[in-house]
Amino acid sequence: MQNMLERLGKESAKVGLKINVKKTKEMRIALTNKQPLYVYNEIIERVTQFTYLGSIVDNTGGTEVDLRARTRKAQAAFSALNKIWHSTTYSTQTKLRIFNTNVKAVLLYGCETWKNSKYITTKLQVFINKSLRKILRIFWPDQITNNELWKRTKQPRVDFRIRKRKWGWLGHTLRKPIDDITRLALEWNPQGKWSRGRPKNTWRRTVFEEAKGVKKDLGRD
Repeated sequence: MQNMLERLGKESAKVGLKINVKKTKEMRIALTNKQPLYVYNEIIERVTQFTYLGSIVDNTGGTEVDLRARTRKAQAAFSALNKIWHSTTYSTQTKLRIFNTNVKAVLLYGCETWKNSKYITTKLQVFINKSLRKILRIFWPDQITNNELWKRTKQPRVDFRIRKRKWGWLGHTLRKPIDDITRLALEWNPQGKWSRGRPKNTWRRTVFEEAKGVKKDLGRD
């Protein structure tokens, strides 16, 4: 990695570019090597997480950190539109369209790369259900089932939505050339020894499990 950084610095200098050391970070996953990396004889800051294209990547390879950040941003977006939710000028259909484009889109940004789990989908669904009830002005003691709520608002379950986007992204990736970096990363099999205990769940494993579920459903049909 040090050699690659040095080469990058030299090649960049040929066209008048220079690496910004303060903006350059490095993150290590499951490595015992503590030797620092340098750019122009300055040490690169080591971090445990960073934001890339709006999504948080952390050294545990999990989704929970990004999920919490996305939920906070969606909550802020929903609160910023309170005047619209309380207004009688806009129809319910218009409010739902605004919710889908301005709040739900923020909440599910980057969900194609999440390790889907019941914990994650439950957290997301709770936020969505709570928001939809506010839009429809359904408050205690008035009660309706979640299925009735989704039917009135024409909203699919969030796990269906995530799965559709994930499989759409997967199909797009598999259609790329076999030497494309995205496809190589998808099919890469890291070598080495597993640590003791049950292996951590991964994005690829969740896809295989979902595929098995779909196959079973087709078999029953």
